Amino acid sequence: MNQEREFIPLNIAILTVSDTRTEADDISGLALVTGLTEAGHKLGDKKIVPDDIYQIRAIVSQWIADSEIQIIISTGGTGVTGRDGTPEAVTPLLDKLLDGFGEVFRMVSYQEIKSSTMQSRAVAGVANGTYIFCLPGSSGACRTAWQHLIKDQLDYRTRPCNLVQLIPRLLEK
Repeated sequence: MNQEREFIPLNIAILTVSDTRTEADDISGLALVTGLTEAGHKLGDKKIVPDDIYQIRAIVSQWIADSEIQIIISTGGTGVTGRDGTPEAVTPLLDKLLDGFGEVFRMVSYQEIKSSTMQSRAVAGVANGTYIFCLPGSSGACRTAWQHLIKDQLDYRTRPCNLVQLIPRLLEK
């Protein structure tokens, strides 16, 4: 018998990585907050941090250590310029990479922006039982990632499988 599963709301933290954005003009952060709240999740925290690997790492580390935060989504700093350092900040903190996330994100993004997607270094992984997604800074990329990848994987009702059902097992030894 196939019973419908109940939705499980998650606590999601949003980090905007930018040297110029403020709460007043953080369109990408707002797009993610809107997406997660419309889906039924809770905003666990939201911050804006300069594009500095040590400041990024400090905030992400704090959230990884917070047992109330289950998901971290960052936006910005995944490009190829000298100041883009989100992957370098976050990757050393990860226990496991979710290589498929970046691969599928670029595949989906290709449909919208063609070969420009190869400039994205979007990454995802798990650290201390917390899922982390690092997205490009454009609001379009954030909406694409949320709508086509993250939203369904953070919905316990998604079949055949989803990331939520694995949360209780992420810290297994």
